[in-house]
Amino acid sequence: QVHLVESGGGSVQAGGSLRLSCVQSGYTERTMCMAWFRQAPGKGREGVAGIYISGGSTHIADSVKGRFTISQDNAKKTVYLQMGVLKSEDTAMYYCAADHFCDSWSDTDFEYWGQGTQVTVSS
Repeated sequence: QVHLVESGGGSVQAGGSLRLSCVQSGYTERTMCMAWFRQAPGKGREGVAGIYISGGSTHIADSVKGRFTISQDNAKKTVYLQMGVLKSEDTAMYYCAADHFCDSWSDTDFEYWGQGTQVTVSS
């Protein structure tokens, strides 16, 4: 079992920045990848960014490419989502997810999920 805890959400004005953190605990040795997803009110869950734990290669959704980056600190078992040039459409609950197999970046392929952290961007 893997336990994930997100932090760093909050309210920010458009154009601002935030950094989200996700700390994993538990049986983390088998975690192959971690990712960030978001869900805005009335919308489906959207993949934002992902990272392979071994090697650190990343995947960034087109909707945030050039504005968001994902990184990790393996010693701290933490993955970060650095968000810049925030827009009102970035307002959502952001979720961290982890998986042992990483078949794809689809949310249906992620087994472990955090409780989420809210990001609100005001224009």
